[in-house]
Formats: sequence, C-alpha cells, structure tokens
Amino acid sequence: MTNTPLLTRRTMLLSGLAVATFAASPVRSAGPSIHVVKGTGCECCNAWVAYLRDEGFTVTDEERYGTLLMTYKAEVGVPQRMISCHTGMIEGYVLEGHVPAADIRRLLEERPDAIGLAVPGMPYGSPGMGPEDSREAYDVLLIGRDGSTEVFTRYLAA
Repeated sequence: MTNTPLLTRRTMLLSGLAVATFAASPVRSAGPSIHVVKGTGCECCNAWVAYLRDEGFTVTDEERYGTLLMTYKAEVGVPQRMISCHTGMIEGYVLEGHVPAADIRRLLEERPDAIGLAVPGMPYGSPGMGPEDSREAYDVLLIGRDGSTEVFTRYLAA
C-alpha cells in the first residue's frame, strides 16, 4: 500500500486561491428592510433611497401623489409638524424625512416605545440633501406615541 500525502501542492494552491477569492469578495448580507413611500418624481427621495441601499439596507419604494401621500403619513402616525418629503417604515417604526443610517440602526438597537424618527423639513447636508461636509445643523427627533418629540441625535453644522 502506497502512502499518498493528503495535501498535494496543487490542492494547497487551489485551496489558497479559493480562500483568497472568497475573502476578497464583497459579500454583504441583506440588511433590514425599509419600505419608502415618496412623492412622485422626487429626486431627493430617490437620493435617500440610494443612500440607504449604499448603507446596506434592503429598500423597496413606491410613489404616491399629493393627498394619497399625506393620507399615508397621517395613517402611520406622523404629526403634521414633522412632515417631510418621504416616509419609510422599518420593523414597525416610521422614518420621516432624511434620517441618517446611524440613527436608524440605533433606533433598531434601542427599540424605544415610540412611533419612530423624523427629520422635519429638508435640511441641507442630511442624507440625500447634499454633501455632509457642508451641512447645516439639524436634529433627528424621536416621535413619541402621544405625538410629542424629543431630540434623538443632534447634528452640528459642518
């Protein structure tokens, strides 16, 4: 009986190549799913959706026009004073406006008893609204179940 080595040079080279290829592959697991309802043809809404995808979220989106969009916002509990151009839903939470990915992740980690987060208006430099390095100051607000708000994160002007 011949003693054959278990690992030949060819096996070692192929195994090493396979490991190197796998390690270099941009493998990303699907992140949490966000459904975004946005205004028809809104470019900053599209920019926020692209930003979320770049941040690893799985995003679906739909367009609603005028009254249908405003009705949706009211149905999911967005107070009128918090309204922005689009509304996202993730794991039972509302995301109103240009909410940064870091705040979405924190929301999902902390799981407060709340409706969700809002960035009212469309502050320049928030995700989807221009470069962050020249942003204006803005707050991300936590919307309580009673419609009250409190500062969740404060972003200073760049």
